[in-house]
Amino acid sequence: MSTTALLFPGQGSQEPGMGRELADANADIMALWKKAERISGHPLRDIYWSDDTAAMARTNYLQPALTVANMAVWTHIAGKCRPVAAAGHSLGEYSALAAAGVLPLEAVLELVSLRGRLMHEADPEGKGAMAAVLKLNAAQVTECIEEAKKTSGELLVVANYNTPAQFVASGTQKAIAALQECVKARKGRALPLAVSGAFHSPLLAEAAAEMEKAIHALPKSTWNNAYFPVFTNTTGQGFTDASALQNELCKQMTSSVFWVDTVQNLFTAGARHFVECGPKNVLSRMVDPILAEFPAAAPAEGAEKPWLAEAASAMLQ
Repeated sequence: MSTTALLFPGQGSQEPGMGRELADANADIMALWKKAERISGHPLRDIYWSDDTAAMARTNYLQPALTVANMAVWTHIAGKCRPVAAAGHSLGEYSALAAAGVLPLEAVLELVSLRGRLMHEADPEGKGAMAAVLKLNAAQVTECIEEAKKTSGELLVVANYNTPAQFVASGTQKAIAALQECVKARKGRALPLAVSGAFHSPLLAEAAAEMEKAIHALPKSTWNNAYFPVFTNTTGQGFTDASALQNELCKQMTSSVFWVDTVQNLFTAGARHFVECGPKNVLSRMVDPILAEFPAAAPAEGAEKPWLAEAASAMLQ
């Protein structure tokens, strides 16, 4: 019985040269990059197969490019494992839906290209900001969020619950500044992120409405029930029904990413081997701290931990 869960990363996992080696070795993968360039209207290979790190961080370029890089890895390992489930972090959820057969890859590329553009253009005045919060637990982060909201009088939410000690806050510049002071006072760290807006917050409501229109505009025949459950960011729960996955995807842009719940629920569903399909090992490094805090995953006395997390690069040989 399979115990493999696929993890697909999102923004922050990009790197120079990502996907080039696989594309050079496989004409179908190279064709996929070319298709993504046609759909997005951007010279993705010129950007990501160079050393222009500033351009690589632009979300309108990044979203279609990282989706191709993720799916290239999955294509290469697909014959080596039979997934019991999949999940993707933020943008990575679109790759998970493609891997599970919910949407064809061309439709996914169209959606992520639109998503990247909408998120890039959502905050032209630069009012929104995000910060990673480290070395505090969930209760302390919640306290700081509430205090910063009260101090600033402006919007602030937890955008990502990445691990039990790693969070991302999203809100206005003023609210993020107030949060940094509060976190510092509690001996934590709040590091500003180089992003173009307050992602996964209500400040993206207008962009999210446009995204929802595009998701519902896809022909009904485009959507399929999943080959295996896809655990969604918005709930941390697994779904196979196409309409349920469509509804959750519509909420994703303004919802928090409940990644801790997602990984713990994957374990509860039977996942013991977590394979990250992407350029780096960002998500696979999160599995240990998440499951180490999960009582259901506690190993028997004297036994090794009952899970393995790794980047798929080890399976590409």
